[in-house]
Amino acid sequence: MSRRLSVDECVAALNEGRVVALPTDTVYGLAARWDLPHAVEEIFELKRRPRDVALPVLVASTDQITATGAPWPDPARRLATHFWPGALTIATPVPPELARRIGALDSVGWRQPGAPLTLEVLQRTGPLAVTSANRHGQDPGRSADEVLRIFTETPLAGVLDGGDCQGEVSTVMELRESSWWVRRRGGVASEAITEILGTPPEPSADR
Repeated sequence: MSRRLSVDECVAALNEGRVVALPTDTVYGLAARWDLPHAVEEIFELKRRPRDVALPVLVASTDQITATGAPWPDPARRLATHFWPGALTIATPVPPELARRIGALDSVGWRQPGAPLTLEVLQRTGPLAVTSANRHGQDPGRSADEVLRIFTETPLAGVLDGGDCQGEVSTVMELRESSWWVRRRGGVASEAITEILGTPPEPSADR
């Protein structure tokens, strides 16, 4: 039975390879250590998420990204400086072995959330694969009670209760060497990204 967890219990469960639910500045998310394949697989199982829909990765800082060996290009740095912590997921090219950890081919979507409790967890665990706490295709959980109802009688280790999450889902953008586009619209408008990067999105890919 899922239950409420303290920060210490949450960190311990993640380090044991279990899945927990965390508050973010947008919605609650299912989280696992991205470097533990069986834990990442458990997220897909709990969410009933198709294996070809890659998971994003939450970090406490950009230092955690570069520590993985992933490149962090200057446009990504400028976007993170302006919008993080916040509702912008920045997908950048990475070595295939890193992308495969979260079900991707050649890129990872990174985000620094604004929820203080989750940042504390991330500082202690390192990067986490995280996706909204719901069954695939359904509305995301926005409170610990909602998450507990959705995932009752499942292997979910528990929920870190950070109160209600009422933010808009994050904008997911793909950033390549000379272009970018939006994969999912959310809390950060394309116009705001254009202002930082100085170039508009690829129209055919913006969706």
